[in-house]
Amino acid sequence: MAAPKEIVELVERFESNREAYKSGHYNETQVRREFVDPLFKALGWDIDNEQGFAEAYKDVIHEDAIRVGGTTRAPDYSFRIGGQRKFFLETKKPSVDIREDIHPAFQLRRYAWTAKLPLSILTDFEEFSVYDCTVKPDKKDMPSKGRILYLTCRDYLEQWDEIAAIFSKNAILKGSFDKYARDKRGKRGTAQVDSAFLEEIAGWREILARNIALRNPELDTRELNYAVQATVNRIVFLRICEDRGIERLMKMEDLLSGERVYPRLCELFRRADERYNSGIFHFEKESGRENPDTLSLRLNIDDKPLKDIIRRLYYPDSPYEFSVLPAEILGQVYEQFLGKVIRLTDGHRAVVEDKPEVKKAGGVKYTPAYIVDYIVKNTLWPTLEEKTPSDATKISVLDPACGSGSFLIVAYQHLLDWHREWYVQNLVPLLESGLRPSSIQIRHMLPGIEGASKGRKKEREPELPVFQGRGGEWRLTTAERKRILLNNIYGVDIDRQAVEVTKLSLLLKVLEGENEETISKQLTLFSERALPDLSKNIKCGNSLIGWDILEDNPDLGQEDIERINPFDWVMEFPYAMQRGGFNVIIGNPPYLYSAGQVNLEYFTKKYKLAQYQTDFYVYFIDRSLSLSNPGSMFSFIIPDSWLNSEYFSKVRNHLLEKHNIKSISIFDYPVFDKVTIENSIFLVDVSGPPSLISIDRFFTPKIHETINEIDPNQCIVDGLINPRKNSNFDKIIKKMEYDSEPLSQDFKINRGIHAYRTDGYGKSKFGTGPQTLKDKEVCSYHADRPLDDTYLLEIKGKHVDRFTFSSNDTYISYGPWLAEPRSPEFFFKPKLAIRKIIGTKLHGMLFEGAVALDQSLYIIISERDDIDELKHILGILLSRICSWYLVNKYSIHDKLYPWFTKKVRV
Repeated sequence: MAAPKEIVELVERFESNREAYKSGHYNETQVRREFVDPLFKALGWDIDNEQGFAEAYKDVIHEDAIRVGGTTRAPDYSFRIGGQRKFFLETKKPSVDIREDIHPAFQLRRYAWTAKLPLSILTDFEEFSVYDCTVKPDKKDMPSKGRILYLTCRDYLEQWDEIAAIFSKNAILKGSFDKYARDKRGKRGTAQVDSAFLEEIAGWREILARNIALRNPELDTRELNYAVQATVNRIVFLRICEDRGIERLMKMEDLLSGERVYPRLCELFRRADERYNSGIFHFEKESGRENPDTLSLRLNIDDKPLKDIIRRLYYPDSPYEFSVLPAEILGQVYEQFLGKVIRLTDGHRAVVEDKPEVKKAGGVKYTPAYIVDYIVKNTLWPTLEEKTPSDATKISVLDPACGSGSFLIVAYQHLLDWHREWYVQNLVPLLESGLRPSSIQIRHMLPGIEGASKGRKKEREPELPVFQGRGGEWRLTTAERKRILLNNIYGVDIDRQAVEVTKLSLLLKVLEGENEETISKQLTLFSERALPDLSKNIKCGNSLIGWDILEDNPDLGQEDIERINPFDWVMEFPYAMQRGGFNVIIGNPPYLYSAGQVNLEYFTKKYKLAQYQTDFYVYFIDRSLSLSNPGSMFSFIIPDSWLNSEYFSKVRNHLLEKHNIKSISIFDYPVFDKVTIENSIFLVDVSGPPSLISIDRFFTPKIHETINEIDPNQCIVDGLINPRKNSNFDKIIKKMEYDSEPLSQDFKINRGIHAYRTDGYGKSKFGTGPQTLKDKEVCSYHADRPLDDTYLLEIKGKHVDRFTFSSNDTYISYGPWLAEPRSPEFFFKPKLAIRKIIGTKLHGMLFEGAVALDQSLYIIISERDDIDELKHILGILLSRICSWYLVNKYSIHDKLYPWFTKKVRV
């Protein structure tokens, strides 16, 4: 396809006036308006928002130019689909040599790499360079580094098809842009911004922890962790504010000159407290504010570690452009960062190590952004439907295990978008018609204004929640953004550091779009600091344990109480609880096997939906239902064991019978990286009554659709929820079951050994011996070789494939000393080992000799010790038709038990 007429004319005009355009007098604004805008309009982009889309969904965002570190500025254009950034476009005046100049390329790559965009464009219309921005930028990089396409304006006419096939709006909608980005992505030197920044701040923690511990020997472990975390948070906050143009007068970069770096840094902290009132900086007692920081300002920290940190935050040493660093990515970084803790050795030396619960879980698993967005949209938007801003003041959004705040950040952004659009559609037309803010028509629209100041002779004009920014676009005022945050967003986490990070991320959201001028005006005109204090919204506490734990444990010491951290919901969130509870409850609660946990007796007594060997997410479901307003929406992402396991029948049946499960989402792939657990999302209308359950199926993170509707009453009859059940398959299933017998009729079935327990559940049935870790000071029966005749090769579920197995050459001493040894016949006779977690197929293996099979496997032995019979059964169980049968009848995508033992027929 030939280049369109307007492109031909643009090229001809540039060529005719090349000398004038390449003079230094022709600036960037001119080249954008006369050449770049028409170029991308020809590619189908609504450059000027002629369609009148809402701010959140505009095709193109023109960033305000802000002079920050060095020559850095905000990107000239951000091209988006559905509000999601796809690529940046940075323009230069034609006198700049884009092909050979180092700085423009480094500048663009910093923007896009920090924003986690795969490709971006640098152009002055005469030249057009496309960069792979997955490669971490470095100030020494040549301009060719990462460049995957270079064209001149003469090439537009010959290669228009290629340009349009990648960068037109239509091409992006069809996925061509994403495919091109994948195909061109650099294979070497690729470093995602989140992992790179995590490595950066993890390094800060190491050097700060060592130096603070050395120079402040009076600190205990808790104080050291707080001091390091607070310092990191404050530095990150101020640096982001600088790159957003909010902090021009108090730059940390100035501290690189001279000595006494930390005392001078503390002065910046003090001045930030005067400006922000955020809780990040809170050093003096004030009315209405709790727990000032009396520790940080008296610390001793050497100059060198602080200068090393600060230097890495500024151009040209820094690869980061903080003005475009999304709060969501910052949250992902901090989620990983909070997986470690600082410990003091006997010699008061600081050591950074994994938190025990994180180590046990195999690392921190951050909830993917598309999952967060899906849950927020499906809970918050129905709640806001047909509401006014005055109605919305009564809506409270809660994450009871908020972590670094990912769900709350997205919920807050949705609330900001909703309020702005409501005002643009309903309030702005009245203002543009000439009505004053004090008019009755307008006053009743403003939250908190109705009924105020009645009877006064002279009333002040009410403050409007919106204003017109540059370019005439309507934006929410800082005061309105603060009001929405304080009024609608709530979170709790047991980790104090996580709570502080959630506050940090939310406060940075408040400041998005602000600059030095607007912040200073607020301080001058209203004597009001720029940020809200979130201490009454984001709380540190144990969401599951209240002060009633003292009723059965009156002798708990202060150390135990601090560890448990009891939380009183009514006292901590009085307004939400007085209104009957929270309106929207969302999140990704901890997945943690409850047997053996401290305070298990308290949990089983308090939470009626819990059963033997339940998971902590059940407690969070139970607690959340008790915190819900009668008309609230409730959604978690959790393991799918609640759908079909016998041990989750109480919570399953309660949701089916008492509430309206509006939808269940299932996945054709693992949601969390390097985790084999299968997940599901439930969306519950707490008010009920039960109705048909919509089944959403995610084929990929970007593709999902409703595939089915199931009857909750039938689920109760079946005893499980099978979201993949298809009525068309019933005839096939019935034929398969016709004249068949349960497998357990002729075979013995059991689970593998459980070697160690920290609770009292382990009981041997054929001998005596230590049953729990408490019974024996050292209880380790593992070795890397057989130490005596009791040692057997240990096989776990992860070692078993289809008809084969691998081993890590670990041996375990088998006998009655194990917590749950099972009967010896399951380990010494010929046997089948079937992996519990199967995905879409069963995995199993025949073992003729003696091996110790772990609890992650099911064991099948023949009553007649017939190996051929076992082979026959293994072939049937691992066949495609048997896997199909299990999936479509029982939706077994997690643990087979108990359906395997009770239901499988041959």
